[in-house]
Amino acid sequence: MTTWVMHHPACFGHEPGPGHPESPQRLHVVMETLRQPEFAQLAWREAPLGTREQVLLVHDADFVDAIAAARPLHGLVALDGGDTLISPGSWEAVMRCVGAACAGVDAVLAGEADNVFCATRPCGHHAEPDRAMGFCVFNQAAIAAVHALDTHGLQRVAVIDFDVHHGNGTQAAFFDRPALFYGSSHQSPLYPGTGAAHETGASGNIVNLPLPPGCDSALFRAQVASVLLPALRSFAPELIIVSAGFDAHRLDPLASMRLEDDDFAWITREIMAIAVDLCQGRLVSILEGGYSADGLAGGCAAHLRALMAGDAGDG
Repeated sequence: MTTWVMHHPACFGHEPGPGHPESPQRLHVVMETLRQPEFAQLAWREAPLGTREQVLLVHDADFVDAIAAARPLHGLVALDGGDTLISPGSWEAVMRCVGAACAGVDAVLAGEADNVFCATRPCGHHAEPDRAMGFCVFNQAAIAAVHALDTHGLQRVAVIDFDVHHGNGTQAAFFDRPALFYGSSHQSPLYPGTGAAHETGASGNIVNLPLPPGCDSALFRAQVASVLLPALRSFAPELIIVSAGFDAHRLDPLASMRLEDDDFAWITREIMAIAVDLCQGRLVSILEGGYSADGLAGGCAAHLRALMAGDAGDG
């Protein structure tokens, strides 16, 4: 397997302030993990700048222009009352996130890489078409999915999201678009309060799997295997994009699920097995949340090992 990592140092330049959970240190943890000898076979690629046209695939023009105009020369600007703040380096960081996700799609569809991991930040799945929220400015996973439809002519693209928080932004972007599937496992109740099982999209293209606080490995695997994976397989995607959040880890301070490192390896293998069966293994993974250094390092390492290893699900 050839696994690319898309990254750019500009993603360290988004600095939402002291004590903020979505800090540059998160990406340092990921980079230190992936620079270990066991990951020597990863192929590193520089994330390009995304374009305004790519952002407009999902986001309203007025919103994009407002974010561009809000860029501070110094200090911080709050976009949603305090959770989502931007610094002087944030614009380039979020545009590298968009560029990485779209370039990852280009690479797997061209056969240059078997799969791609976007080691970028900030996360994106809470960003709705017309607003930033939940640490997220632009929704790079949703943008990448629409890019695959509009630029490459695919007919069906799926996003699978195992971040502990529901990706309300991805759901909002996909809700009325039957060519796009969104499947999410997430803790409920928890921020942002969306993601009930009855939220199914205009054509049943949304599948939400709310899980209770304290959810452990056994319950997670059983529910994902019975609900999320069959729905993904039934949709028959031509490309799978993963919103890879590691904050369902038992060590994470912002939630209370109880997953272990190997649970992230398991779900990655299961998604990859479907990708191999249905879409030539084409998969792009994008870093979302994860706010414990040890949980993020362990979960991310497990995820990358599975991406590098191949396609076999283990049930």
